[in-house]
Amino acid sequence: MNEQNMDPRVAQQEAEPTAPTGTANDRFKEGFPAWFWGSMVLATVVHFCVFAYWPELEAEDVSVNVPVLELENIQPEIDIPPPPAAVARPATPLVVDNVLVDDDVTMDFTTFDENPVENLPPPPEEVETDISQHYVFTPVEVHPTLRNEAEIKRQVERAYPAMLKDAGIGGSPVINFFLDEKGNVVNSYLRTTSGHKSLDDAALSVAHLFKFSPAMNRDKPVPIWVYLPITFQPK
Repeated sequence: MNEQNMDPRVAQQEAEPTAPTGTANDRFKEGFPAWFWGSMVLATVVHFCVFAYWPELEAEDVSVNVPVLELENIQPEIDIPPPPAAVARPATPLVVDNVLVDDDVTMDFTTFDENPVENLPPPPEEVETDISQHYVFTPVEVHPTLRNEAEIKRQVERAYPAMLKDAGIGGSPVINFFLDEKGNVVNSYLRTTSGHKSLDDAALSVAHLFKFSPAMNRDKPVPIWVYLPITFQPK
């Protein structure tokens, strides 16, 4: 059979190239040795060039000079005293049977004939004391309450010493107030210091501005001593 009589479909199949056999994964595995050794050779050449043509690198000195700390005003060691001696336990009482007790032991009778009223000492004289000068406990049923809290906050802020306020120093001195039957402050003095005399003086300077509701005892207003802290708080 010559080329002219050949079936064109057979001729087309013979002209087409043969497709590669196997999957892409198989072809990758077949080419892996070439890629691996080629990469190794390239990495060796790059390292050789780096060490051959580039100068040696040195680390920069980044050390820090720290001054030597010296201890000053070292407190002397405290000698701890030995513990106190154990306190001796009291003796255990003994119960003794058949103890004879004298039945004739009695107390003498006391009569007004032997001790007349005229010979008794006089009762103590009643001394009137001004309770506004000293702290005295007063029983009450309704305690007084502060009525002008907003005004007191403004006055305390004004009386705050500027030097201590700028330095961020605060405190809370406790002031004793003596209130009359209407709740007005009659007397005041420092009860507990804040640790700074300027704050104590500032608190006493605004103590007379406090206004309270009357204290009540059995529906009757009574004078009373109260105490409150006045706080100076830096912002």
